Amino acid sequence: MSDRTSTASGQAGNAIYGLGIFGAWVYFWMEADGLWQHLLAILEGLVWPAFAVYYGLDALGA
Repeated sequence: MSDRTSTASGQAGNAIYGLGIFGAWVYFWMEADGLWQHLLAILEGLVWPAFAVYYGLDALGA
């Protein structure tokens, strides 16, 4: 018997989360106006999708 399990849904979730990060980077980068704001835009792009998912699920009552 094989110990393999399907990870297709986990990989799809990672891809969607990755697209969220890139989308957030584009948005925050376009809104930035200076060196420090651009550096902050990189950090915000990394954490923003996590907050969006958390508050989205919280609003759904999950």
